This record gives sequence, structure tokens and C-alpha cells, in this order.
Amino acid sequence: KEKGVIDKDYVPEKYITVDVLGKSPDEVSDEILGHLEAGDDGKGSVIVICGLSGTGKGTTVAKISQKLKENEGKDVVCWSNGNIFRSVTLLAATWCEQNGDGSFDAEKALTKENLADFINMLSFGKFNGKFDTRINGLGLDLLVSEVQNTELKAPKVAKNIPTVAQVTQGEVIIFADKAIQLMGADGIFVLLEGREQTVDYVRTPHRFILTLSDESLIGKRRAAQRLMAGALKELKDGAEDGEVLTALDEQLAKMVEEVGN
Repeated sequence: KEKGVIDKDYVPEKYITVDVLGKSPDEVSDEILGHLEAGDDGKGSVIVICGLSGTGKGTTVAKISQKLKENEGKDVVCWSNGNIFRSVTLLAATWCEQNGDGSFDAEKALTKENLADFINMLSFGKFNGKFDTRINGLGLDLLVSEVQNTELKAPKVAKNIPTVAQVTQGEVIIFADKAIQLMGADGIFVLLEGREQTVDYVRTPHRFILTLSDESLIGKRRAAQRLMAGALKELKDGAEDGEVLTALDEQLAKMVEEVGN
């Protein structure tokens, strides 16, 4: 907002609150899909899911995706801004290679003018028959789907992405909104999970925030997840019930010791 990239007077559509207390992932996803069916126009939709860590956002998104694909035959995309941040970082690192000694110089590379140029080097649309992001500039001509596990995971990107992300939140939000709206208009269901501060800027009436009316359960769930994950590391396939209980007791003792310290 301070840079004028995002409208300071922007007001997002209202969120629908879904209390997940005592509900299975199937029940939560069905409740959300019920709201969509009420306003179904036969086109694609953008579905935003928010909520505190521990309310089941990831599980809910996976369930909704599964139901839309298997039960209704819909095309579904789970969108993440991560590859857009990586693409901008790749361009910034490439700029440094071409305009210096090769080391990443954030002060010189991440000027307002350069960031605008980098974003303009990204385009979203259909390439080779499917939606993709194209990186085209500074001698690069790449499709994100083809380099997301190679160039976009290279050290020069990985170690600099936090620095770039700090100064490109607004630009990436605007780019993502346009991409998401384009897919929705083409009949694709786009599932977007994230923090309200970021996903607020994606236009859609389908906004849901997951809550637990008993907030103490969030901490209990996190503790249970840590307990199970720790125990699983110590157990072999086919472990007996007694071995499982012992592993759980040992992990619980470690967690209690951490609290005591």
C-alpha cells in the first residue's frame, strides 16, 4: 500500500465463517461446496480458504479439490504465489549477473523501476494448450511449469527469495489476482489457501474462514500432530501396539521437558 501498488481503499468481499469443531473434513468441505452450489452459474470459481494454523485449511482444500474432480468432473487448480516470487527472484539474480560482479545486490537490483520491469517480464496465459506463467526477459524465455523444479530451485533463487518477497508482495498479489481471474473465467475452479492479508486482494464472493469455537483445541491438535510425527520417526513398519504406546510416551516426555525448560 505504501508504494501505491495496492489500492489503500480496497475492501474485500465478506468472509463466510465455518466452525470446524466436531466436524469431519468431509463435512467441512461439503458445507463449503453447499454455498457454491447455491450460486452456481456453471462456470469456474475462485475459492479462498483462510484460518488459523490447526483449523484444517490444507485438509479442507485437498477434500474440496478431490470432490470437485471426482464427483463433478471439474478442472481444479490449487494456486500458490510461491513460483511467482521465485520467478521475480530469478530475474533479479540474472540482472545482478549482467550488471555487476555476479553477487546479489538487493539495493541495486530491487529498485522500483527494476521491479516494475521484472513483473512486466512475466505473463500468464495458455502456452502449449495449458495455463502457465512465462518468464521472458534478460535473455530468459522459460515456462514456470518446466523449470519449477530446476532453475526456480537453484541456489541463486533459494537464498535470495526472502529478500525479494519482502519488497514484491503487492506486485505479486496483483499478478496472481489477474491469473486467478483468468482461470476462473475459463471454467477452472481455483483453490487459494493463505493469510487474509494476502488473499483479501483476490476478487471472489467465495471466501471462507475456518474457525474453532473452542480455540484451545488448536493447541491440542498441534501437540497431537507433533506427538504422532515424532513417534512415527522411531517406529518401523508393522510395529506392535505396545511399541507404539512406548514411542508415544517417549515423545510426550520430550515435549513435557521442552515446556519445563
